[in-house]
Order: sequence, then C-alpha cells, then structure tokens
Amino acid sequence: MDHNYVNTFISVAEDTKVTASKEPAPRGASRTVAQYQYELLREPFRHTQEDVLFEVWMARQGDAGNLAVDELAPDEIAQLRSDFFAKGQPCLRASPLTKSHGWGVHFDAEGRAALVAMESDEYRRCQQDGDLTQLKAMRTKRA
Repeated sequence: MDHNYVNTFISVAEDTKVTASKEPAPRGASRTVAQYQYELLREPFRHTQEDVLFEVWMARQGDAGNLAVDELAPDEIAQLRSDFFAKGQPCLRASPLTKSHGWGVHFDAEGRAALVAMESDEYRRCQQDGDLTQLKAMRTKRA
C-alpha cells in the first residue's frame, strides 16, 4: 500500500498559534520529531512522505539504542520498512511542522515533498492551485 501523496498541498492547522513558519527548536537532550522531519524536508522535493516517516522512525530507534542502524544490511532495512508500513502510520498532516511550526507541505507529481512557509507567496500560490489536492493539517486540539 502506498502512503504517499501526489499533487497535494497540506496547509497548516486551522488552530495553529504561529503567524510565521519557524525552524523547530531543540527540547532537552534528544532531537524532536519536528527537527528530524525538518532536516529531511528542508531540501525540497527530495523525499517522499514514506521516506520521511521511515527515516525519522529509524533515527529515533537508533538514538534510543533500540536499533544499531549503522550495522543493518540493505535487505534488513527493506524488511523493517515493510514491517513499519504494514500497520497504520500518522501522515504529515499530523506532523508538528504543519500543526505548530507554520509549515505547509507541497507534494509534486512524483510524491516528493517540499516545505512551504505559511507567510510566503509560494504558500498562497499552492493554496490557490486548482491542480493540487488541498488538505489541512490535523487540528492541535479537538473542535
């Protein structure tokens, strides 16, 4: 099953508290999900949603000492990825980047993602682009 979006724009959550995008700040000793996702997505149209979700999971497993990521063979990584997506995973609509850091996400025709700052002209263009499926990030709190 494919978990990637194509020709889609995810706008920031309706109840976000920020008025402009911001780079995720560290909290404590370990990196946050938002920081991992930001690091992967700051290079536009390189990674798909599946790439981001899996890479973040792998990095967090390695940081927690649950997995020796550097010692895994390619076939082991492929099996982990298959197992990871065998069960439901939250998509980037639930990402802290789209919910509380002011970033929209634009997916191209090949499913590759790019961050779009909510205060930018590009963000407004993506919101008005009739060729893009328009989605909103999940709300931070229930309505």
